[in-house]
Amino acid sequence: MVETNIHPFVQALYRNTNHQFWLLQLIGWFGLALISFLSLTLWYDQQEFNYIAHTLLQSLLGILVAWPLRPLFHYLWDMRPLPRLMSTALGVLICSGVWTVLRISTFMALTDEEGLWSDFGGWLFGSIFIFSCWAAFYYGIKYYQLLQDEHETLLKVAGENKEEQLKRSKAETVAHEAQLKMLRYQLNPHFLFNTLNAISALVQTKDTVRANSMIVQLSDFLRYSLANDPIQTVSLHEELNALKLYLNIEQTRFGSRLELEFNVTEAAEAVEIPSLILQPLAENAIKYGVAPMEQGGKITVLARLDAGFLELEMIDAGKGAAITGTQIPSAGVGLRNTIDRLHTFYGEDYTFKLENADMQITRVYMRLPLEKQVR
Repeated sequence: MVETNIHPFVQALYRNTNHQFWLLQLIGWFGLALISFLSLTLWYDQQEFNYIAHTLLQSLLGILVAWPLRPLFHYLWDMRPLPRLMSTALGVLICSGVWTVLRISTFMALTDEEGLWSDFGGWLFGSIFIFSCWAAFYYGIKYYQLLQDEHETLLKVAGENKEEQLKRSKAETVAHEAQLKMLRYQLNPHFLFNTLNAISALVQTKDTVRANSMIVQLSDFLRYSLANDPIQTVSLHEELNALKLYLNIEQTRFGSRLELEFNVTEAAEAVEIPSLILQPLAENAIKYGVAPMEQGGKITVLARLDAGFLELEMIDAGKGAAITGTQIPSAGVGLRNTIDRLHTFYGEDYTFKLENADMQITRVYMRLPLEKQVR
């Protein structure tokens, strides 16, 4: 809570318009008494007690006479401008006349001077001027308070809108993160299912050495997978190391039938990308490109920077799948997951293409913006 040095009385005065009204009444009318004393009483050399008393008394009478104007103006506030102006002028004229009568009567009573009624017009003119100023100040302050209230209302609405936007943004962020986590975690059982099937096949053929090697490599890969936050990014260098963990498992399975090549620039290795974004592509290349071929096949990974984008390619030279553009095979859970993750992470600012040439070479191309660098 922010501390303030403002006196409690000042704070209460600021919040209470009734207190403000009476304070301004006292300041205004007794300020008028001071002006009358300096400009009239001293000017006419009337420093006797009676004249000074009249100066103070007329201000006190002014407070009493002006008091009905406040509820009157409050009543007139919601009227249209012209009726309000006419009613205000009538109220000012009546109060001015009453105050003029009281001023002359008390002056004559206190000073024993006679014949002042003949100068009633001059006294009335001064009264009209003072009450017109009173009305102008009242409406001026009223409009100022109205503007202050509107300003505070706008600030309150803006604050509420900002708070609502923050809540909405937070909710969207939570939903976005939840979606990313769901998509990333979807890969683990999918990959694990395929790998365990391969290990089971090795066990059935009593190839225990290769089966044990795959289990150790699978353990290393899963440890990496679980250690990374699904909603954060990793450098391409880290992602390639994770991909190699996976490919080591597959090389244990396929042996010399699986050939690997990496052509990655040093600048590209530092770029941040979603974790395990390449593994489903490699899994798809092995499933559709390498496994069906008796002689196996080759998987090539390319990465380079181009005009604010990271270009990634994975090419497998094997049988390949019948795919074009962004069409996904019906069983392509891993590829569909990859596209969903890219869309969730980058929105529309990315490119993903699948190309197949003569059913022999399958090329996966991704173009990712460098601006999405989240750690």
